[in-house]
Amino acid sequence: MPQPDHIIRIDLPEAPVLPEDMQTYFDKCRDKLGMVPNVLTAYTGNPEKLRVFAQFYNQLMLAPSGLSKLERELIAVAVSSANRCYYCLVAHGQAVRQMSGDPQLGEMMVMNYRVADLPERQRAMLDFAWKLTATPHEIGDLDRDRLRDVGFGEQDIFDIVDTAAFFNYTNRMAHGLDMMPNAEYHRMDR
Repeated sequence: MPQPDHIIRIDLPEAPVLPEDMQTYFDKCRDKLGMVPNVLTAYTGNPEKLRVFAQFYNQLMLAPSGLSKLERELIAVAVSSANRCYYCLVAHGQAVRQMSGDPQLGEMMVMNYRVADLPERQRAMLDFAWKLTATPHEIGDLDRDRLRDVGFGEQDIFDIVDTAAFFNYTNRMAHGLDMMPNAEYHRMDR
């Protein structure tokens, strides 16, 4: 059974006129991914917010960090699993499959990261991200100390929090707009 074919549940511009930099960004997405992710299409009604979203995402997920790109995707999926965000589970579950070369890891992450045989460092990182998502008011010094104990530095801890916080935001946007992932994600890297 296919998923619903809408992108979001509010009206998008029929043929949005994007600024040149955003049109170039969409063209790069088509060249690299074979599609424009629906999350970007959802922002076409407000090109300035689209630009800010794309810049923030690229800085957070692609720029140099003490966290690997895969670790940042693992956080995205763990947070999205806690929030039951269909869009992000499909899209970032695919990214985990691709980056890890392990389709089973992608599926375990989507369903329950705790069943995956992860290194202690990644387990502690995901436990922290899950707790920050599910019970943020309970985060304290012991939680940050646990991250330090497994080798994360201060900037790494900032990046873990930043990544988890961003995906809590995007999950809320996806839920609020009933955002659907591109159907292509379902077939990729299986």
